[in-house]
Amino acid sequence: MMKKLIFTAVLMVCGMAVTMAQKPAQIKFEKTTHNFGSFPESNPKVTCTFSFTNEGEQPLVINQAIASCGCTVPEYTKNPVKPGEKGEIKVTYNGAGKFPGHFKKSITVRTNGAVEMTRLYIEGDMTEAK
Repeated sequence: MMKKLIFTAVLMVCGMAVTMAQKPAQIKFEKTTHNFGSFPESNPKVTCTFSFTNEGEQPLVINQAIASCGCTVPEYTKNPVKPGEKGEIKVTYNGAGKFPGHFKKSITVRTNGAVEMTRLYIEGDMTEAK
């Protein structure tokens, strides 16, 4: 009985060491800013996609992506992204009802990765409808 207990304890420690030896998930974005340039107030919805790769050795989970205001809506995959695989976060800015001119918004992305938080930025100029 005691030998079995010790053997089990040794196996658990070894198993934990192997798990710890693997690098955690690591999100790597192709770019973290997007500039929409100018677009008309008459067509106020613009969308871009931020692509990323999991460069770690564990599955990457995006826990949340929160925009700095309600006019910006991020959409992202809820499934874990396997090591070496790609994922994306689609961001839509809706300038309807907003004042024309320059804007800059941030999207805070939280993951289970080595770096838990990344900020993405979108900006552009909505021109006044004439």
